[in-house]
Amino acid sequence: MKKLDPNQSYMMPAHFGPRYSGAKSSGWYHDVTSMSVSYITDSNALRRYLPDCFEVPERPVITVSYACNKNIDWLAGHGYNLIGVHASVIHRGTKDQLTGSYTLVMWENLTDPILTGREMQGISKVYADIPEHRTDDGVWTVDASHFGHNILDLSLSDLVEVPLSAVVASQQANKANDNPMGYRYTPAISGFGVGEGQATLFPSEHRFTQVMQGRGKVNWQQLTWEQNPTQYHIANALAGLPILEYLPAVITKGSTNLYVLDRLPRALN
Repeated sequence: MKKLDPNQSYMMPAHFGPRYSGAKSSGWYHDVTSMSVSYITDSNALRRYLPDCFEVPERPVITVSYACNKNIDWLAGHGYNLIGVHASVIHRGTKDQLTGSYTLVMWENLTDPILTGREMQGISKVYADIPEHRTDDGVWTVDASHFGHNILDLSLSDLVEVPLSAVVASQQANKANDNPMGYRYTPAISGFGVGEGQATLFPSEHRFTQVMQGRGKVNWQQLTWEQNPTQYHIANALAGLPILEYLPAVITKGSTNLYVLDRLPRALN
């Protein structure tokens, strides 16, 4: 295999050469519909699932977010669906001190973004079947499953339009805390032994054309190893985080850019 060019982007199998990079492969997701349900949970329960470099803030919030992503540049116009579970955190590093959110897990229904997100950005991505959201008499619903067994259901209702000017003002006011973080863990060969881990930051930008706010609900399922042998422990851990109080739920339509030139993904120190 030829020596790899450090100015190119490679993924396994690297011996076939670098990934395509050009004008057509930007980070823009041009058509995104999202549903987000947030709730306050128990600090001690959440702390068990955070790497040591993260702390639980005074108000521990879990946000379960679905996104229907269409017309994606780097996928040549193709799309996929995802459901991510994010926790409010504080990162305490030797250099970086950040308040933001930490992705506990993200289910996606396409292999390509799972691999890029895991290998290059440190997002804890796994596979699930995620059909497109449904609407019925003002109620929005979506679900995720694997091996034919349901993992969770998400629903939003009683929706009210939010002025876009208020949304932009909120984005500006919370800009300092807009720090999506992950933890890239590389296991040892064979999966046993000491692996390597590092906290990561993966900024993005969002442009909204419509925002609605309402009431949300998450139903988690308890699963057995026989039902979901590779993920049952993930689903059960999240189902075990208490839902103490629901916060306003949100639906958005617009676009997202995952490649912000002045805030590129990086390792946290």
